[in-house]
Amino acid sequence: MIISKTPLRMSFFGGGTDMPAFFNIHRGAVISTTFDKYSYVSVRHLPRFFDYSNQVSYSRIEKVNEISEIQNPAVRETMRLLDMRELIISYDADLPARTGLASSSSFVVGMLHAFHSLKGRYASRKRLADEAIHVERDMCAEAGGWQDQIAVAFGGMNRIDFSSDGYEVHPIIIDKGRKKLLNDNLMLYYTGVSRFSAKIQDEAQKHLKDKEDYLIEMLNIVDEAEKVLVNRKSDIDEFGTLLDHTWRLKRQLSDGISTSFIDEIYERAKAAGALGGKLLGAGGGGFLLLYVRQEQQPIVRQALKDLLLVPFRFENNGTEIIYYDPEEYPPAYQG
Repeated sequence: MIISKTPLRMSFFGGGTDMPAFFNIHRGAVISTTFDKYSYVSVRHLPRFFDYSNQVSYSRIEKVNEISEIQNPAVRETMRLLDMRELIISYDADLPARTGLASSSSFVVGMLHAFHSLKGRYASRKRLADEAIHVERDMCAEAGGWQDQIAVAFGGMNRIDFSSDGYEVHPIIIDKGRKKLLNDNLMLYYTGVSRFSAKIQDEAQKHLKDKEDYLIEMLNIVDEAEKVLVNRKSDIDEFGTLLDHTWRLKRQLSDGISTSFIDEIYERAKAAGALGGKLLGAGGGGFLLLYVRQEQQPIVRQALKDLLLVPFRFENNGTEIIYYDPEEYPPAYQG
């Protein structure tokens, strides 16, 4: 059996500029971090005692003979990409799917990592990210950008730059104490609303040309935010102010990014002392990230007592294999 552990991510700045339709013409950049909530994928060969050849367990259980019969597109296309057969695949995660934390990309990256390991070969973080982008964006034809797959494969707090030549990952060099202060000043709330980000991304992409000015401004904010993080003389609270600015810009990209329910929660938080925040992911629901000075956090907790607060810490490891015990299992097919 092989078990992979892949972090979820929170994106701070630059979301939307990671779409090829934008960065191939201009450029793109995002700042994001992974944190200590994970998806887990276990993979092992299916013994030949059953009347089916593959079993996949996630929010449902599928038992099929042919890969083409698998209903989950991410599993089906990842198995096709690496020619995987006769498997038991199980998925579990610390937080709900479809909530803006890159859970689908974490699943695909973790599955690719486990598949390569089952075949007894090393796969670099870049290879895992590239293959995950190919699976989700090309093979599954899901709308969206590239940042999620890269972030969860590499791990840590990074600036990811995009251009027509591809992408580069640059770790954010930030003082340890300053990074802890940032972590301590962030609050993560679950709104209780899940959504399909691909639908929101698809709507945003249709109007990408009309919204280029907003995206260019969001791109410029990435440079400002990086300076705030790395310059010890900068006021770290500016991070919260920039979050607020980028959230208000992002809301202009699509009607589906926010709702009256989300807006009401956000304004409650601001009134209680939050300096800024944003919905994570494409929008529409999921998790709301807030920047709140620690002395104001009890007031915000009271104001949002109807929502679930999720404690978290930043992490640096990216996708990992946490259990490796491959069995000798000659395939029944020729491949």
